[in-house]
Amino acid sequence: MMPTPVILLKEGTDTSQGIPQLVSNINACQVIAEAVRTTLGPRGMDKLIVDDRGKATISNDGATILKLLDVVHPAAKTLVDIAKSQDAEVGDGTTSVTLLAAEFLKQVKPYVEEGLHPQIIIRAFRTATATQLAVNKIKDIAVSVKKEDKDEQRSLLEKCAATALSSKLISQSKEFFSKMVVDAVMMLDDLLQLKMIGIKKVQGGALEDSQLVAGVAFKKTFSYAGFEMQPKKYQSPKIALLNVELELKAEKDNAEVRVNTVEDYQAIVDAEWNILYDKLDKIHKSGAKVVLSKLPIGDVATQYFADRDMFCAGRVPEEDLKRTMMACGGSIQTSVNALSDDVLGRCELFEETQIGGERYNLFTGCPKAKTCTIILRGGAEQFMEETERSLHDAIMIVRRAIKNDSVVAGGGAIEMELSKFLRDYSRTIPGKQQLLIGAYAKALEIIPRQLCDNAGFDATNILNKLRAKHAQVRPLAAWTASWLLGMAGASPEMENANPSL
Repeated sequence: MMPTPVILLKEGTDTSQGIPQLVSNINACQVIAEAVRTTLGPRGMDKLIVDDRGKATISNDGATILKLLDVVHPAAKTLVDIAKSQDAEVGDGTTSVTLLAAEFLKQVKPYVEEGLHPQIIIRAFRTATATQLAVNKIKDIAVSVKKEDKDEQRSLLEKCAATALSSKLISQSKEFFSKMVVDAVMMLDDLLQLKMIGIKKVQGGALEDSQLVAGVAFKKTFSYAGFEMQPKKYQSPKIALLNVELELKAEKDNAEVRVNTVEDYQAIVDAEWNILYDKLDKIHKSGAKVVLSKLPIGDVATQYFADRDMFCAGRVPEEDLKRTMMACGGSIQTSVNALSDDVLGRCELFEETQIGGERYNLFTGCPKAKTCTIILRGGAEQFMEETERSLHDAIMIVRRAIKNDSVVAGGGAIEMELSKFLRDYSRTIPGKQQLLIGAYAKALEIIPRQLCDNAGFDATNILNKLRAKHAQVRPLAAWTASWLLGMAGASPEMENANPSL
């Protein structure tokens, strides 16, 4: 008698397991790596991605490219998540982590196909051996920069920012922007909150027309008649931050008010005006000279403030309003009945100025929190967006360098030294781990190899020279070998290499 089949999953469910599925997952990750491989390094190429709505994005950032690819393969999605995590935590190196992860899988693929158990591979790769040895080696050869020497620290931070920008679309202006990024981060308090650096884009002008504002800046909001009569500059003003609508309200839909006489109707109209004027009067008596509101400020209120030499802006974006609150102090009020001195913000100077074709409101000399705004100039919209992404990466790297003051050599030098160290170590241990740690060591060479390929040079020849150099020099000086070779012209990917995280 035939046994009755047991059905656990619903009909049509696709199941796959074992070695064929592992190999399939590795192949999917290789396809992801191929998509971003050519963007690595100062000679990397940009990608043009067009989404289903026809929007074009030009980017060199690995995380941005992988997000836009809309990957559906479950295993390949893990590589996308790795790039996203790197982007959120460190800011730069998203392409590098994707390539490294894919190369680790590529190197162990033959062992998987031969039937080696995945747990043995994982044990060799994890903290017990290869990864822990690599991390310890990095700590040994890292160079610490003393925070007490401000000039040396600033020089390091500028080099780190320039390294992050050297592979971007704005690499030609990396010296200009690296100084700007370091200045911006240095203006922040000890918490180094990223949201305290605002980035605003104004089309037109050259890249070098970009400027750093030591305070809060946001685009002039929609305004009514009477706005031009308001003063546009104040010294040490009080700032009222509101979430209140200052205009006459139309009746709600389906609202019905029955009146018997003209006097009753007039009383209703007068009550509406009195409510509005009562709010405006309280704001004026609070002593505030600049009034910002998240909700609209109508024409009556605009003219009222203009008559009393006050400035107002309605429909201010919530992000800008909160940044102004954190910078100038005070708090956002949902009512005008308690506008005391302690809920009003303050700054040294407020002014409205022309930047390109836009009017911008600038708050400088903010006492409560240190903040700044970078105003970017440039041509095409895609170019501006990529510039913003590039500066975000550089800002994240500078923040990371301030918090962790140890650096290693960039340009593939550290990967070559780790590869040599692990390869030497693998020869001292028996069993399968020797092969697996050797595969780990070989996978690390993907970074300098890809840098050479992207620059159009013979990767095999240069890697052989690098291996020879790393084998000759002493361990403490090994991390400089790639730089020395680069200066001699043997390693073109080192031309723009600076210390990086």
